[in-house]
Amino acid sequence: FTAILSDFVLKEKSLKSNFIIGFIAAMMGIALISFNGTSNFKLNPIGDVLALLAALVWAIYSVLTKKISEYGYNTIQVTRRIFIYGITFMLIALVPFDFELNLNHFTNPLYLGNIIFLGLGASALCFVTWNVAVKILGAVKTSIYIYIVPVVTVVTSVIILNEQITLMSFIGTILTLIGLFLSQDFRDKG
Repeated sequence: FTAILSDFVLKEKSLKSNFIIGFIAAMMGIALISFNGTSNFKLNPIGDVLALLAALVWAIYSVLTKKISEYGYNTIQVTRRIFIYGITFMLIALVPFDFELNLNHFTNPLYLGNIIFLGLGASALCFVTWNVAVKILGAVKTSIYIYIVPVVTVVTSVIILNEQITLMSFIGTILTLIGLFLSQDFRDKG
């Protein structure tokens, strides 16, 4: 989605043959890693559509972030403003539900620590670093590196959880890395 949108919005020529071949290889690898160990394959239309919509929204976000960065705005200020809009619209979306804010939970240090971590570390810091990467590398090249997440998961599960790497996840890891290198190659050659 990011490559298609960036071709139209940013006028980049992302969809070249090695990008498409790399994308296909990476998706095959990610599928092998994801379905490793499952004996039955089921489609969940609602979940699948939501996953595709999430990918589309993330592509829109990445391309718009790149477009905004071209105007020279400070990345932290842009991220802060996006967060304010996001929180505002989330609060508006809560109106039809029976939502009650109970601030008593924040007196528990564990809950407060979790909220601070999620707010500052897992959200603010991650969005700022993503936006800086998009500003420097571009929306497409930064998004390509999302391919590495399942590979990191496999490696981490072997190191930390002492899981055995299966042939399927090994082949998936290799295919994903090949796809990553093929997909980014078009950006480096111009």
